[in-house]
Amino acid sequence: MESVPGSLGEEQEVRKEEEEDDEEEPRHVSAPEELLLKLNLSPDQLYPESSRTNSPDESRLLDITDNFQRQYSNLYPNRTPLLLCPTNECGVKKFVSTTLRPTATEHPELFSWPGCASFVADFLSLEPLEPPVNLPSFLLSSGLVLQSQRATCFDFSTLLCSLLLGANYDAYCVSGYAVREMCLLDRSRLHCPLLDAQVKSESHEQEPQQNKYSVKPPKELKSQFLIRQEEKKKKKQQQDEEAALLQKQKLQEEREQQPADPLHGLRVHCWVLVLSGSRGVPENFFIDPLTGSRHATDDDQFLGVESIWNNFNYYVNIQDCRNGCADMVYDLEDLKTWEPVLYGGTSKKQLMRDVLKKTKITSKVIEDQEEEEEELRVFEMPRSWVSYINIPREALESRWPGQQKVTYYKRAKLEQFAPYVQSDGLVQRLTAYQDLDYTHEVSVKEWYQHRDDHLEEMEVNKLDNVTTERFTSGQAFQILFHRTRSDEDEREMLFSSGQRDDVVRRLVSPGEMTETFEGRSDFLFYRHVVGQRAVHFSGPYPVNQLNTRRLEKVVERFHRNRSKPANEDVAERVFRLADRRIELTYHLEDDRTIGSKRSFIKPEKTTIAKTAENLRAQQLFGYQVDPPEKLFHSQTQNKMTLDLIKEEEKMVLQIKTSWVEASNFLASRAEERRHVRLPFSPWTTSGASMAHSHRQEIERQAQEDQSWLQERKKDILAPLLIRLDNAETLSAKDAKQLYHDCLSECKQRLVEKANLIQKHYDKETQALQRKQQWYQENLQTITPQEEDEYQDDCSVKTLQIRVAKKHLNMHMEAAPLEYQNLDWRLKNDPRLAPHLLK
Repeated sequence: MESVPGSLGEEQEVRKEEEEDDEEEPRHVSAPEELLLKLNLSPDQLYPESSRTNSPDESRLLDITDNFQRQYSNLYPNRTPLLLCPTNECGVKKFVSTTLRPTATEHPELFSWPGCASFVADFLSLEPLEPPVNLPSFLLSSGLVLQSQRATCFDFSTLLCSLLLGANYDAYCVSGYAVREMCLLDRSRLHCPLLDAQVKSESHEQEPQQNKYSVKPPKELKSQFLIRQEEKKKKKQQQDEEAALLQKQKLQEEREQQPADPLHGLRVHCWVLVLSGSRGVPENFFIDPLTGSRHATDDDQFLGVESIWNNFNYYVNIQDCRNGCADMVYDLEDLKTWEPVLYGGTSKKQLMRDVLKKTKITSKVIEDQEEEEEELRVFEMPRSWVSYINIPREALESRWPGQQKVTYYKRAKLEQFAPYVQSDGLVQRLTAYQDLDYTHEVSVKEWYQHRDDHLEEMEVNKLDNVTTERFTSGQAFQILFHRTRSDEDEREMLFSSGQRDDVVRRLVSPGEMTETFEGRSDFLFYRHVVGQRAVHFSGPYPVNQLNTRRLEKVVERFHRNRSKPANEDVAERVFRLADRRIELTYHLEDDRTIGSKRSFIKPEKTTIAKTAENLRAQQLFGYQVDPPEKLFHSQTQNKMTLDLIKEEEKMVLQIKTSWVEASNFLASRAEERRHVRLPFSPWTTSGASMAHSHRQEIERQAQEDQSWLQERKKDILAPLLIRLDNAETLSAKDAKQLYHDCLSECKQRLVEKANLIQKHYDKETQALQRKQQWYQENLQTITPQEEDEYQDDCSVKTLQIRVAKKHLNMHMEAAPLEYQNLDWRLKNDPRLAPHLLK
C-alpha cells in the first residue's frame, strides 16, 4: 500500500475549495430521530460545538482517510471496509482516533486496568451489532454513552481505552472478529469463577493431612485368592460404572453443546489491546470490555484483527489471520505488518523518547533518528472532539444499569446489587443449579454490606440442609462463623480471640457439646460434654434444667505446663458424672511412653464438709510412673478429691454459661433476621445522601415541634387545660372555672410583679440611706478617694431608684389594661364564649 502523504499535494487544492464553501455555510448535520429515540434524548438537546462541526484539521483528516480507504479497497478488495469515520450523535463524521479522550480520573478504583475494565463492563449494558457481521455506522462520545448506559462493543472499547490512556497505559482499540459467545456476552456455557473458586477452597480445606508417624493398621489374616477374586469383581464393577458415567457425560455434553455458528469468523467485535512497556506491563494482552476480563493475545476466542487505533494514529493489519491471533506481531513501527493512516505521525514511543530527550538521557543516534522522522511527519492528529469524561462517585457506587445486574453461567446465576438497594444489605447472590434450565437449586450464597449485625456472607446448601453464616469483627457475641444443620440440629460456631473464656470454637448437637479454647491461663484447650439425648445445648431451655443428673460425661484436655513436673501436670481430666467417678491422666515425661493415671470415686454425700469425713483410701485408684518413696497421706488424697469436686462444680457452671450463650445467640439471630437495619455510612455517596435525607426529616420534625410549642405558648388556656381530664369537650362549669382561674392567676401575677418591683425599690432606697448615714458619721475622717467613691455610689443608687420607681409607675398603669385585655380575650375565646354568655 502506498503511503498517504504522497497524495496530499493533489488534495490540497480540492480541500481549499471545500474550505471556502465551508466558510459560507457551516458544516452541521442534525442527529437522526431514530438514534435520539433509541437513547431517550430530545432533538433539541445541546451539544458542544466540537461535536456539531468539524475544524479545518478534522476536515483535512477526513479527506486523508477517504483517500486511504480508496487505496485500501483497491489493494484488498476482498477485505471488509475499515471503520475510519463513523458519524457521532450529531450526525457528523469523526475520525475514530479523535473519539478517544484520554481521561485521568480522581477515583482510586480507576487507577489500574482491572478497576477500569470492571467498571466499564458493569456500568454499561450491551447492544449487539445488527447485523452482527457489519461495522457500526455510529460511534458515540463517551459522555453520552455514560449517560445512556447502553453501548455497542465499539462504544465499550472507546470508553475503556480512554480511561486506560488517561492512566498512562499503552492501550489501543481493536476492530476484528470473535466467537459468538464473546460477541453476544453469552456466558451460559462458562463456569462461574466465583463458584469454581469456592469449590477449590472447600476441596483444599477437606484435603486430609497424612501423618507419616501414624500407627499402621494390623494386617488382615485373609485368603489372598479371595482377595484377588474380590478385586477382579470390584474392578469389573468399576469399569461398568465408568463406562456408564462416560456415556452419561457424553450425552450431557451433546446436550450442552451449542449448534455450530454459521457466522463463525464473520462476527464483528471490538476489544482493547494493551502493549507492554508502560505502567510496568510485562507482556501484551487483550481486555474484553464486555466482561472486563484479561485474555492472552493468542486466545482462540479472538479470530482475527482488521485494525487498531489509539489517540495518535490508526493502524491496519496486513498479517495473515487464518490461525486467529496466535501468530500476530504487535510491532506497530514495522511497516511489513502494520500500515498506518498517518505515516510519520506521533506515537506513544515517540512521546516517551521526547520525555527522555528533555531529561538529557537520549543519545546522539536517537536525536538524529528523530530529526529524520520529523522531516517525514506531515500531519498531526487533531485534538479530540469529545468533552472531558466525568465519572461521578454515584456512578461507581450504583455500578450497574438500574443498580442491579443478573448474569447466567453454566448451572449458576449471579445477581449483583448496588449498596443500599436491597433493604437487607444484599449486594451479591450466587445460585448454583443441578440442570441447565435453572430449575433445581443446589446452593445459594449471598454477600452483604453495611448491616448492623455484621453479617458478611450466608450460604445455604439445599441438598445437605446446611446454612453457613460468616460475620465481620464487631458482632455482639464475637462470632465469626456459624454453621447449622437443620435436619440433625447441629451447630458450629467460631469466635474471635476476644470472646469470654477464650473459646474459639463450639460444636453443639443433641446430647453433645465440644468447645476449643486458646490462650487460657489454666492451659485448657478442649472440652467435650456428653449428656442425655434430650439435652439440646443450643436450645432455648432454662438454665436450671441443666444439672449433673442430665450430664453423663465431660472430657477436658490441657496443654503442658512446664512449670510443673509431668507427674503433677494433668493432660486429660474425665468427669464421669453418671458413675460419680473422676479420672486424671498426666502428661508424659520426655523419656517415657506411659503417663500416670488416677481415678477418684466421689462419696454419696455431696456437701464438702461431710465429704472430708467420708473419704476412704479405697476410693483412690491409679497408676503412677516412678512412684515417690513416700506415698500420699490420706489428708493429701482428701484434699485432691475435694479440689476435684470444686472443679467439677465450677465446670458445670461454665457449661451452663455456654448453654445460655448459645441460646441467647440463637434468639438474637432470629430477632436480627426479622429486623435488619443498615446504618448510614458517610464514606459512600448513597449512605451520605440517605443520612442527609434523614437529617432533613429530623430537622423538619423539630421545626414542627417548635411551631407547635410556639402556638401552645400563645394559648392562654394551655396551662389550665392540662389539669382537666378531657380538654376536648368543656362543660359550662369547667368553662366558668377556667375563666375565673385565669383571671385570678393573671391578677396574682401582676400583684407579684408589682411587689417585686417595690421590693427592689425599697432595697435600693435603704442602701442609699445607709450610705448617706455612713458618710455623715465619718465626715471628719474621710479621705478624698473615699469621697469620690461615695459620690459615685450615690449617683448609681439614685439612678437605680429612679429606674425602679419609673418601672413601678409604668407597671401600675399597664396592669389594669393587661387585666382588661385578658378578660376580653377570655370572653371571646371560642372554647369559653358559648358558656360565659349563658
